[in-house]
Amino acid sequence: MCYDVTINEALRRWEENTMILADKIIDLRKKNGWSQEELAEKLGVSRQSISKWESAQSVPDMNRILAMSRLFGVSTDYLLKDELEPEDASPVGDAPTQARGADDLPLRQVSMEDANAYLAAKDTEAKLVAQGVMLCILSPVLLLVLIGLQEFYGFLSEIQATGIGLAVLIGMVAWAVALFVRAHTIASPYEAYETEGIDTAYGVDGLVRERKTQYAPVHTRRLAIGIMLCVLSPLPLFLMMAVGKDDPRMTSAVGALLVLVAIGVWLIVRTSILNSAMNVLLEEGDFTRAQKLDNRRDEPISGIFWAVVLVLYLTPSFLFGAWDKTWIIWPIAGVTWGVIAAILHTTRQK
Repeated sequence: MCYDVTINEALRRWEENTMILADKIIDLRKKNGWSQEELAEKLGVSRQSISKWESAQSVPDMNRILAMSRLFGVSTDYLLKDELEPEDASPVGDAPTQARGADDLPLRQVSMEDANAYLAAKDTEAKLVAQGVMLCILSPVLLLVLIGLQEFYGFLSEIQATGIGLAVLIGMVAWAVALFVRAHTIASPYEAYETEGIDTAYGVDGLVRERKTQYAPVHTRRLAIGIMLCVLSPLPLFLMMAVGKDDPRMTSAVGALLVLVAIGVWLIVRTSILNSAMNVLLEEGDFTRAQKLDNRRDEPISGIFWAVVLVLYLTPSFLFGAWDKTWIIWPIAGVTWGVIAAILHTTRQK
């Protein structure tokens, strides 16, 4: 009986030490602003190995412990013993993140309850924002169709067709704005998660990573279908061009183009927000601590850039009714902002 108690006590202590080591690896990795992929590359192991260490599913061998000790600038005693106080880690290897002040970010404690509430809020936000964007893209469809039908069949006057179409357009945009406001209200309590360092309680990192792994196939599928629909969206217009410009189906083709874009963007926006929410908690992808610091610095520039893009989209669209052409502004703007962000990032590293 005493022997069984001794074994159980040893197992309990081993599990506790494994959990503590997992927490230390997570903490040190995040302090350096590294993703699991980046840490795996530096240690010469797979990302799955890092994930198992951080979720206490396995323990690194002594060679990896020594490698992490050198990489993080801590002693092996700190990694292996639970009674030691946290050390002031100063990685020996390449640590551009720290040089750029990522450790100066405010640190926010996130419990399991906080993480679940945040993911639920982002799920709701994703649905609302995706619906709002879709409504904005679809808003001119009825106007285009009615103008085309009026021009070729005359069952409505031009004023009637324009009036009905504009009324629906404004109504859909107003509905979209209401959705955006509601989405912002739901997500606003968690805005700091995207600009501050995240210090998760034990088990949170493993839970979020498991959810991300399960969601990965869905994310890939939605993203692929959304991009495919956006790429294929001009096809109805190209097909109708063969019919001739005097055919009323041409305006309907423009409407079909916008419908395909709306569905594609709905899929992309919804899945991107959900996937980004998990990256925020894991501090990976576009939400490492270094990237969060960049995002804080880029926020004023980003606001001005997208305000200008919105003006460039709406002005010719309303003045010339060029909805079938102005949609191209958004993918161009997305690529342009990516280039600008990359240049800013490179400049700061230098």
